Amino acid sequence: MTGDDACMARALELAALGTGTTSPNPLVGAVIVRDNTVISEGWHEAYGKPHAEAAALQAAGTAAAGATLYCNLEPCCHRTPEKKTPPCTDRIIEAGIARVVFAVHDPNPHVAGLGQKTLEKAGITTTVGVCADRALLLNEPFIAWIQRGIPYVHLKIAQTLDGRIAARDGSADWISSEPSRAAVHRMRARYDAVLVGAATLQADNPSLTVRHVAGRNPVRIVVDTHLRHLEGARIISDGAAETIVACSEEAARSAPALGPSVTVIGCKTDKTGRVDLTCLFGHLSARGISSVLAEGGGALATSLIAEGLVDRLTVFTNPSIMGSGVSWLSEIGVERAGDRPRLHGVIHARSGDDMVMSGLLDVKRTYGTMDAPRVGEDVLPWNETGVV
Repeated sequence: MTGDDACMARALELAALGTGTTSPNPLVGAVIVRDNTVISEGWHEAYGKPHAEAAALQAAGTAAAGATLYCNLEPCCHRTPEKKTPPCTDRIIEAGIARVVFAVHDPNPHVAGLGQKTLEKAGITTTVGVCADRALLLNEPFIAWIQRGIPYVHLKIAQTLDGRIAARDGSADWISSEPSRAAVHRMRARYDAVLVGAATLQADNPSLTVRHVAGRNPVRIVVDTHLRHLEGARIISDGAAETIVACSEEAARSAPALGPSVTVIGCKTDKTGRVDLTCLFGHLSARGISSVLAEGGGALATSLIAEGLVDRLTVFTNPSIMGSGVSWLSEIGVERAGDRPRLHGVIHARSGDDMVMSGLLDVKRTYGTMDAPRVGEDVLPWNETGVV
């Protein structure tokens, strides 16, 4: 393997192997190279397990001395009470690594450039920025969450050409193509939780599990302000994954026992009398949930966008029309055409018969102090490897 780009591309591939198991930590892979030959590799396999750099150094042994280490995120340098592993910079220095190449700085305020300074102070040469755009997109949920403490929200919509997500009778049987449905299951496997509204629960009775691809099931969350739509719901009775029911504080006080895998969370209500979603996300963050995939329906999607809570919006558009039916978006407070929200860093792609558009609604909200990635067409954040 030769060249910084090729070695970093391999580190990104390794990082993606931890998809779904490292949260709230980021996805990180590492490659150790000397004389254009790979000595060892490693990745962060799961939260609490060794970091990628430590795993690669362990595999390399004494051969790491004088070599170059590639990793897609700046090595950590901090010791905090909640941290389960020692600083990677200590291991790198002790191993005698001569050069460290990383894609992007770690936005964690305990690191944020300090890892690089620690290595350079020890006489190690550093290079930053290799494959930076791919590295940013891979860890987009982590980058958002670690800087603001509120879960990253990815809103997914499947619609017809005329913007319908269901027919007049509420039926929405497979609006999107089979490849798109598999893509959504890969998305579910990536995120800590999947979120739906009460209307979706009542109309579709979804399982919200990962089925068409390999991966672990996310926490399932339903917003049901008055606890009126839970009877017969699969996510309440199947025990396939942890389930959270978000309702009003008043409803929570009289909530029945719903089973060992179901938790009821009472939230404040907004001016419309519905669950305050900002309050809900605060509860989720306190429970260690750092990323959420929102799958609808229309009322939930509208509230999320109107309240500025969506980071990434992805729309699968099927080449079909429905005429009258259920729209996925209603009033969001736009009075003039020039004031409409726009997507940034837009990705276009094909998925079976569907066209896919994905982008950020508020770059600053998602990336904070960091530069957003530059993206090209035909690159999807949820592709087979998880690497873009």
